[in-house]
Amino acid sequence: QVRLVESGGGLVHPGESLRLSCVAPLTNFKLKAMAWYRQRPGNERELIISMTGDSMEITVDRSVKGRFTMSRDNAKTTASLQMNDLKPEDTAVYYCNFHVNPRNWGQGTQVTVSA
Repeated sequence: QVRLVESGGGLVHPGESLRLSCVAPLTNFKLKAMAWYRQRPGNERELIISMTGDSMEITVDRSVKGRFTMSRDNAKTTASLQMNDLKPEDTAVYYCNFHVNPRNWGQGTQVTVSA
């Protein structure tokens, strides 16, 4: 049972940046489309950005388009989420997981954007 581990969250002011990281100890990581999800207070968990194993196809939710970018390092089996120009509405717990059939959710990492 694979355990995905997110890190990098914190408390920031509006307009600032954060970079989240995810370690996914999978032998077939390079074949897996990965994604970042978030769960804002009082809301369901939502998909915000995904990337195919070869990094060739990226989908981005309009709520973060132009501000968040995803990258991955298949050799290190890691995925990252660069978040720029953060807004209070980005406050959420952020998770990484598979794009298809996400499962075995980790604890996520809390991002709080507040003045």
